[in-house]
Order: sequence, then structure tokens, then C-alpha cells
Amino acid sequence: MQIDKVAFIGKGGVGLLYGSMIARALGADAVEYVMDDARFERHASDQLKINGEPCRLRSVRASEATPADLVILTVKTTGLDQAIDTMEAVVGSKTRIASLCNGITSEQKIAARFGWTHTVLGICQGMDAVFLDGELTYGKSGEIRFGAAPETDPAVVADIADLYRRAGIAHVVEPDIQHRMWAKLMMNVGINQTCMAYGGTYGSATERGSEQRRSLIAAMREARVVGNAEGIELTEDDLSQMVGILEGLDPDGMPSMAQDRIARRKTEVEEFSGTICRLAAAHGIEVPQNEWLHRRIREIEASW
Repeated sequence: MQIDKVAFIGKGGVGLLYGSMIARALGADAVEYVMDDARFERHASDQLKINGEPCRLRSVRASEATPADLVILTVKTTGLDQAIDTMEAVVGSKTRIASLCNGITSEQKIAARFGWTHTVLGICQGMDAVFLDGELTYGKSGEIRFGAAPETDPAVVADIADLYRRAGIAHVVEPDIQHRMWAKLMMNVGINQTCMAYGGTYGSATERGSEQRRSLIAAMREARVVGNAEGIELTEDDLSQMVGILEGLDPDGMPSMAQDRIARRKTEVEEFSGTICRLAAAHGIEVPQNEWLHRRIREIEASW
């Protein structure tokens, strides 16, 4: 069944990037950003911009929202529980659900509330979006990788792929989406945390011979070993591919946790090194770089 109405939960960088692409292709009425009523009141007058142009994408109160054909979550995992509550207003019996949240845990929490039949697994990667002070800037829109969980209706995957095709969003339907999600987690464990801990950028974190690159690679290698212990066949080729993606981004750009440092926002450190350290302990694996990053990032957050 064709998707004509998309509700986003989350109006930050990723949500604005992909929402604007869908609206540009299908019309402004195809996209809305649903917020709980208190958040709507706080942000209704925000003057957002996308690459210098005023953003006119519509926000609605959850209390006034109606079921959508597709709900896409683009929130930070620190706000996931509230986002799932907000979703209640827009999830009907046929609503498909896609999460573009970081990490490997959001879909499990979503499915616990709404079931797996209409829920897909997914990630986005390769964008260089920076969202600060109400303005989104980006040069590369990246791509979405997604696929079915064991209990997902295959028709849901096909419907979402059709939407992305019509919207001009680069995407790949992954036969082994769990592998891709772990590869993205491995990359985030390295790049997000390194840039946050050092105040770095894509350029400084990938500079050959630098301390930041050492941190990046060490944290990623630890995540790879933990993924292997979890039954995910991550390889050095996967690691090199992720580093290659990072090296192709705007060297002056920065990932979300580095943006959090500038804005003094709570970070997703628990979704990254928190997850790796917890799983490593269960498998008896040493992960000193992720332990250090976790400790350092918490110190920086506490200083605010």
C-alpha cells in the first residue's frame, strides 16, 4: 500500500534532512513533525533553517495528530521513551514504523509497544549534517540502510523502499540488517565519542598519525570484537569501509555528540560505549578505550 503521509518524531538534523527531501518530492502535506503538547508549546515559534533557507515543514500537537502511513523516529536515544509515548497518537493498525535512531536498541523498545509486524530495522549513514542554533547545514544527504526483522511483514519493507525511491532518498534494503546496524554502531562508537571527548571534527579524527585517529580506530576495534562475541561477523574490511565513509565527509563537519558538546546537551554515550562496555563485561572482553571514552565524556557532561 502506497505511503502518502509520513509523521516524524524528532525535528533535529536527521529528521529535517529526510523530511525536507520527502516534502520536496511529494509535497509539504506529506510530512508532519509530531510533538507532545508541552514540547510543541516550547518549540512552536522556533525559526528553523535548512542550508540557509527558512524551514516551513509543519509541526503538530500529539493531541491533534491522526494515524500516519509511516512513522519515522529521528530522536536521540536519550528521548526515546518519551518519543514512543508520543507515537501512540500516529500509529494505527496499518502504520509502518522505521527508526533512524543511533545504536542497536531502539527497535526492540518500539516493537515491545507496537509489535514487529510493521516495524523495520534500519540506520542512516554518510550524511554530513550539522544542526546547531536552529539551522541544519549539509552537503551530503547520505543513505538509509534498512531491512526486515524476523517477524516483519515483507510488504512493509517494499512499501518503505517505494517511498524512499519516490522521495529521491538513497537507500539499500539489507538482507542482513543486523550486520549493518552493528557496523554503524562500530563507526559511531569511534567517531561520535572521539569527537566529543577531544572536541574534534571529521577531519581531525581521521588525520593519519593523530591521537584522535588512534582513539577512533581503537574504539572501533573493541566494538568489532564485542560484535563478534555477539554473533555478528564484523571484519577489518567492515571497519575500513566505515573509516572510508568518514574520510569522505566534510573535514570541518562533526557528528552529533560533538555538536552536543558545543550545545552542552546530554549525549548518547550510554548507547555507544555504555552498550559496548556492558556487553564486553558479559563476554569477559577488555575494552579499555571505550571505558576511557565513557569516563571522559561523563566528566565533560558533569562539568556543565
